[in-house]
Amino acid sequence: MSKQYETVIGLEVHVELATKTKIFCGCSTAFGAEPNTQTCPVCTGMPGSLPVLNKQVLEYAIAVGLATNCDITRYAKFDRKNYFYPDNPQNYQISQLYLPICRNGGVEIETEQGGRKVVGIHEIHMEEDAGKLIHDEWEDCSLVDYNRSGVPLIEIVSEPDMRNAEEVIAYLEKLRLVIQYLGASDCKLQEGSMRADVNLSVREAGTEAFGTRTEMKNLNSFKAITRAIEGETERQIDLIEAGGSVVQETRRWDDAKGESYAMRSKEDAQDYRYFPDPDLPPISVDEKMLKEIRARQPEFRTEKMARYREEFDIPDYDIEIITGEKPLADLFEAAVALGAQPKKVSNWIMGETLRLMKEREVDASDLRFSPEHLAKLIGLTDTKQINSSVAKEVFEVMFEENVDPEQYVEEKGLKIAGDEGALKKTVEEVIAANPQSVADYRSGKEKAIGFLVGQTMKAMKGKADPGAVNKLLKEVIQKL
Repeated sequence: MSKQYETVIGLEVHVELATKTKIFCGCSTAFGAEPNTQTCPVCTGMPGSLPVLNKQVLEYAIAVGLATNCDITRYAKFDRKNYFYPDNPQNYQISQLYLPICRNGGVEIETEQGGRKVVGIHEIHMEEDAGKLIHDEWEDCSLVDYNRSGVPLIEIVSEPDMRNAEEVIAYLEKLRLVIQYLGASDCKLQEGSMRADVNLSVREAGTEAFGTRTEMKNLNSFKAITRAIEGETERQIDLIEAGGSVVQETRRWDDAKGESYAMRSKEDAQDYRYFPDPDLPPISVDEKMLKEIRARQPEFRTEKMARYREEFDIPDYDIEIITGEKPLADLFEAAVALGAQPKKVSNWIMGETLRLMKEREVDASDLRFSPEHLAKLIGLTDTKQINSSVAKEVFEVMFEENVDPEQYVEEKGLKIAGDEGALKKTVEEVIAANPQSVADYRSGKEKAIGFLVGQTMKAMKGKADPGAVNKLLKEVIQKL
């Protein structure tokens, strides 16, 4: 009988904070700039340059700590983590080992069985990011971009409380939402503003001692994280079953190949020769600062969902999707505040917005159209100035260019024709041109009227209300 194994997983999640400048200097943190254009003596580690802590970094770190039920360290320090790597210009990283800003927290997740469990957070610490190596295979060389060097990070270190990929994704989703709602980061995995390292070991089911763990890096999507966990679990079990033993090491996951490979043996803290940073004074967090940050904490998703159920007549499914992305929730609330009916706003978000986001591969945080323009578009359909097919056409342009729908409809002549005489004349012409469809309808074939409505809309170039056309067709046919 084969042994049963249990997977034990802990995560180190790195989150780039949404400050406009770096953690210890005034250089911009904007993503996508030309290489090495956002640097200075501090973030490139020039001798004699002195770091100064960005206060916003501290406030974001405390806000995340409070939202994840952590104890806030009232007297914290920065430490130097010493190591050599080409993208690390100082040959050390300023981080926090001995007195991290947040400790002993946890977030609640739903398990795949429908239950709930708390994943413990060991600590959250602040640190600076390193630069980025670009490997040029054509020239057979590596180049370094220091734009990312000094970008502020928080590292959220969980307890080894997760047991499978589903729990890991639930935990990451919860963290992502909390941090996005705080405005502390956009948490875009594809841009590297949220990155996860997976510490994983396996043990025989029922035993309490942990197995030997490995750490997997280079994980930048939930899909890659899931595949990496499943792949590494299988690798370790196969190794143990074959009589081998797992080596504690750092491994790199190659998602294209669906396998991991060893990078280096896992270092311990002493290998980095940590010591308190001599250039940065200790951080003192007083009650006044904590009170101010607590007062600024937003309404998080759970509370927002409860309020939506109470205030707005929209389905639970809609509420779940809309609140699952803060930009969508902001869009929904702003459009409703402008007078649009909640269900109609929800319909536009759940329908056309999500469809175009998927088609164009656009994140919710990158939506360009304003709630004012969405409310105006809904108003144009409510007052029957445009029909639903024209509204969808206008929305596509609005999605791409954030045009004013009222102005666009006017300029393009898309309003429903208001001349009842012209509509009646067109209806009569369509009836005369399609005697068979008229006969089919009069003999009880309801679908025939749909064809006649379509022909009338075509003749009117879409500038008619389908409901009004349907009604008029039936009236005219009845009089024949």
